[in-house]
Amino acid sequence: MNTILVLDDSPTMVMSLSRILSKSGYTVETAANGKEGMDKLKAGMKPNLILTDLNMPVMDGVTFIKEVRKLAPTRFVPIVVLTTESVAGKQTEARSAGASGWLTKPTQPDDLIKTIKQLLPA
Repeated sequence: MNTILVLDDSPTMVMSLSRILSKSGYTVETAANGKEGMDKLKAGMKPNLILTDLNMPVMDGVTFIKEVRKLAPTRFVPIVVLTTESVAGKQTEARSAGASGWLTKPTQPDDLIKTIKQLLPA
């Protein structure tokens, strides 16, 4: 079973995403910000995909993506940004940092699962 690491500082968003992903058969791990996510990865967590917000306290999404790409075990793990940001510059910045995909909140559950399935073939 594939594991997805979800990073978002909104408990409501984390709960909603966890429910959608669990119903679709994924194991879900969560973190409230980039630092918490990095701590989990450095402790040995090996997600098959990472879903991250951009605007978070402590460590933002772009910084988190750059740090993830420095770690050998996660260098090629797909990272999908899920954010309220719609500014093209932010999307370019995230892609340059190493993001694999981009979804704008609120996203439909079907769109979320479709994007994940494109990046995580069965």
